[in-house]
Amino acid sequence: MTVPTSRSPLRVLVIGGGIGGLCLAQGLRQAGVDVQVYERDGSAEGRRQGYRLRISPEGERGLLACLPPGLRELLSATANTRDDSGLVAYDEHLVEQWAPSFEDPRADAPDKIDAVDRVTLRRILLAGLADVVRFGRTFERLERTADGRVVAHFEDGSSAEGDVLIAADGSNSRVREQLRPWDRPTDLGIRTVFSRIPRAAAVAAGLPAALQDRFSYVIGTDGHHLGLMPMTFREQPSRAAARLWPDAGLTDSEDYYMSVFNVHREDLGIDDDAFFALSGEELCALVVERTAHWHPDLRGIFGHALPGTTFAVALRATRPVQAWEPGPVVPLGDAAHTMPPSGGVGANTAIRDAEALTGLLTAVDRGERELGEAMAEYQKAMVEYATEGVEMSLRIAQWSIRTATSAEAAG
Repeated sequence: MTVPTSRSPLRVLVIGGGIGGLCLAQGLRQAGVDVQVYERDGSAEGRRQGYRLRISPEGERGLLACLPPGLRELLSATANTRDDSGLVAYDEHLVEQWAPSFEDPRADAPDKIDAVDRVTLRRILLAGLADVVRFGRTFERLERTADGRVVAHFEDGSSAEGDVLIAADGSNSRVREQLRPWDRPTDLGIRTVFSRIPRAAAVAAGLPAALQDRFSYVIGTDGHHLGLMPMTFREQPSRAAARLWPDAGLTDSEDYYMSVFNVHREDLGIDDDAFFALSGEELCALVVERTAHWHPDLRGIFGHALPGTTFAVALRATRPVQAWEPGPVVPLGDAAHTMPPSGGVGANTAIRDAEALTGLLTAVDRGERELGEAMAEYQKAMVEYATEGVEMSLRIAQWSIRTATSAEAAG
């Protein structure tokens, strides 16, 4: 691989404008590295991202390392209100089953970022990057030049050339498909319906007080399981942005519960083609129907889920996580280590990737490191911590769905 020198500034191409790709772009921008992000969505509004996202200590460290001071403050100001209620699991009759405990080195820090709204987070990560992010660019293929650089070609006929290309284009990565067509995540057999339930409506419908301010699982004996995660904003995003970063374009949101309904496909009774063709209204009706025999205080809340924000996904995982071939193309996030969204482990691992790449690529740009050596170091470490992340996400998933006995999860 050609070695950029301190007199030849590094040019970084990032394919994918999700959490990991944008976090990397923010970090490199702060370091003065030439970076461009190419995102297939037509705008920042173009994707269904889920809702509440737990931020781990490692994820918080990575975000704070990559963001400029004003955006760090904005992220903290719009994070979830701190609570100490933890996680608890019930059966469908609201009989408590277990309540695991977790250690968090951040303890009760008043500015701890323990959870965020994904839409708000993405807008924060986009702030200040108007000249960096190129929307409407769907990656088609890449080629390598004779001098060791890489060229990305897009469906609109445009192209971009750089010293290194970061594949941050998700679990269905087109970059990975071109370079490693055999390397695909394994279907775990779990089908999930994500939705959003306004907190006020859920409380008015009779949601028990014990479930109102904590991360709750309801584990049905019939294989149908539900997670409810509260998102209560410390400060409304538009008000916080007006103080800290007026051009962030944040919009307000009422407090809500992220609803995650899990069922194994063997218990679903609907083939995948039919299931994934269901509309938001039909998915909400499915959840209501499948929980009709649950405790009366639980049944009422599901009718308040917002159909327009309801969608279904199949859970997958990369096992084993592997380094990509040495060269100027390097993976970040789900392209390298797809995992269930359990506990936000996947997003936090992508942020950890971004932090590591920011430091190494900055050193390469300054002439302090050789590109190939630095990227090999990144991939070696990434494989280790991402493997731990995949296994952790699967263990968390086992609390809410029967993955432990499924052949798919046994991998």
